[in-house]
Amino acid sequence: MSELPPHDSSDQSDPGESFDEIIAAETERDPDLAVIEAGSRTLRTQGGPPEADVPARPEDPETDKALREVEAELATRWGETKLEPSVTRISALMDVLGEPQRSYPSIHITGTNGKTSTARMIEALLGAFELRTGRYTSPHVQSITERISLDGAPVSAERFVETYQDIKPYAEMVDAQQDYRLSFFEVLTGMAYAAFADAPVDVAVVEVGMGGSWDATNVIDSDVAVVTPIDLDHTDRLGGTPGEIAGEKSGIIKPGATVIMAQQPVDAAQVLLKKAVDVDATVAREGLEFGVVARTVAVGGQLLTLRGLGGEYTEVYLPLHGAHQAHNAAVALAAVEAFFGVGAQRPDSLDIDTVRKAFAAVASPGRLEVVRRSPTVVLDAAHNPAGARAAAEAVGEAFQFSRLIGVVGASGDKNVRGLLEAFEPVFAEVVVTRNSSHRAMDADELAAIAVEVFGEDRVQVEPRLPDALEAAITLAEEEGEFAGGGVLVTGSVITVGEARLLLGRG
Repeated sequence: MSELPPHDSSDQSDPGESFDEIIAAETERDPDLAVIEAGSRTLRTQGGPPEADVPARPEDPETDKALREVEAELATRWGETKLEPSVTRISALMDVLGEPQRSYPSIHITGTNGKTSTARMIEALLGAFELRTGRYTSPHVQSITERISLDGAPVSAERFVETYQDIKPYAEMVDAQQDYRLSFFEVLTGMAYAAFADAPVDVAVVEVGMGGSWDATNVIDSDVAVVTPIDLDHTDRLGGTPGEIAGEKSGIIKPGATVIMAQQPVDAAQVLLKKAVDVDATVAREGLEFGVVARTVAVGGQLLTLRGLGGEYTEVYLPLHGAHQAHNAAVALAAVEAFFGVGAQRPDSLDIDTVRKAFAAVASPGRLEVVRRSPTVVLDAAHNPAGARAAAEAVGEAFQFSRLIGVVGASGDKNVRGLLEAFEPVFAEVVVTRNSSHRAMDADELAAIAVEVFGEDRVQVEPRLPDALEAAITLAEEEGEFAGGGVLVTGSVITVGEARLLLGRG
C-alpha cells in the first residue's frame, strides 16, 4: 500500500451530527433521481468547468498513419459486444507478458452507470495526493487513446502505438494457442496493464468493460472494489434483474478487499453483501458508512458536503452537474479513503484542502458537457433508462432551459423506448438521427418509437447527425436570442463523440 497522505482534523464537525437523517434519506432515495436537499452555501465564482482532456487526431501525418494502422488491426478482432465469457485468453496474455498487472495496487470499478466519472474522480484524488496513476476506462468519446491514461492525461498517440507494437507478438502467440483470438477489448486491457507497469504507476484505476466475473480486466486482485449503481443494461448477457446482474458484477470482489457500494436496488445489494461475506471482504455502503450530506447548485457545477469514512468534508466544489455526480463523488472519496486505510487503520480524514483541490479539477467529457453557447448545446452519453433519468433531472436543475430540444441517436441493442420515455418530460421536441456505428438504430426505426412516446408533432427525423444538430439548433433559436432555448445531444457515447467533433471540440 502506498504511503499515507497528510491529514487534517481541524476542519471536521462532529461525526455523528445529523447523520441519522442522512441515513434515512439515502436509504429511501432512488439512486439516480433523488436529491438530498441540505445546506445553504452558494459558490460565488465566475469560473467554469475544467477543459475536458479529449485528444484530437495526431498532427504529425506519420503518427496519425501509425495510429490508424493500429486501429485497423484492432478492428479485425471481436468487437466489445461479441464475447466469449471467460478470462482464459487474457490470463494467457498476462502470463506471457510477465503478469504486469501484479506490479502495482489497483482500485477496480464495476456497476451500470457512473463508472467512468467515478474513475476520473478517484484518479484526480489520488493524483492530488502525489501518487502516479494509471486509468483504464471505456468506451472512448473521440479517440481510442482516451482509454489509457497516465498521470491524469490520455497517453500520447506515439506511446499508444509503441505499447501496441510491444505486446503484439505476445498477443499473436496467445492467438495461436487459443480456440478464439484475443478480442479488441482484451488486447486493449493487456496494453493498459503493460503501460501501467512500464510507467510505472503507484496505483491503477480500472473500469470493467462489462459485468465483472469474466470481464477481461478481472485478472487484477484489487484491495478496493467499487460498485456504482446497478440497473438493467446488457440484460442478454448479464441477467434480467438487478440481482442477477449484481451476481456477475460481484466477481470483482476479492478476498479481504474493501467494497465501496453505491446505493443499490435491494436485490442487488443482497447479492453484493453475500459475496462480501463469502470472501471476508469489508463493505462500506452509501447512506450508512458514507454519503452526500448536502449539495447546492453552483456556477458551473455544485457545492457539496460529503460524509466520508473518516469524517465530513465541507465546501467541496465539483464542476459537474447533477445529483448523480454528487453521489459518484461520495463513492470516489470513500474509495480513496479505503485505499489509504481511512476508517480501518486510521480514524481521521484526508486533508480537506487536497480533497477540495482534486474535486475542483475533475472533468468528465460527454457527461452534461457544454460545447456551445447561444443556443447552449449540451452533450450527455446516457444510453439506458437509468442514465437518461439522471441526465433529464440534472439538465433541468442545472440549466433551466425555457425550451429544450433533444438530439437522439441510439444503439439498436439498447432499451430505446425506456430511454426516450425518460427524456419525454423535458424535451419540447426531439430530432432523431443515427451515428456512424454499425450498431446504430436506423433513424426511421427510432422515429417510429419516438412518435409513440412523444407524438408525431414533436418528432423530426434527420438521418445524418450534422443535419440533426443543425435542425435542433434552429428549433432552439426559434424563441429568440434571449429566450433560453437549448439542445441536449444524447443516446450513445458514439453519438456524443461525433457531435463533439462536429461542434468543434477536439
